[in-house]
Amino acid sequence: MPSEQPAWVLSRRQAIGARIRTARERADLSQLRLADLVGVDHKTIHRIEYGISDPGLGLLLQIAHAVRVPLGDLVR
Repeated sequence: MPSEQPAWVLSRRQAIGARIRTARERADLSQLRLADLVGVDHKTIHRIEYGISDPGLGLLLQIAHAVRVPLGDLVR
């Protein structure tokens, strides 16, 4: 990931993370449980939800599946 990205990239990551957090909560999953379902550390889920981390497509697909929301709804 390049060290210098436009401000809008961080803003979009944060918006996507917020949608993931909302979907996780609606699915009644804790960060720990979601992390277990997708095979990552719970800190990774936290970083994704707060726009700190830049997850790959494979992980986003797994998260969408685990929270039972189409990927397109999470990344719109």
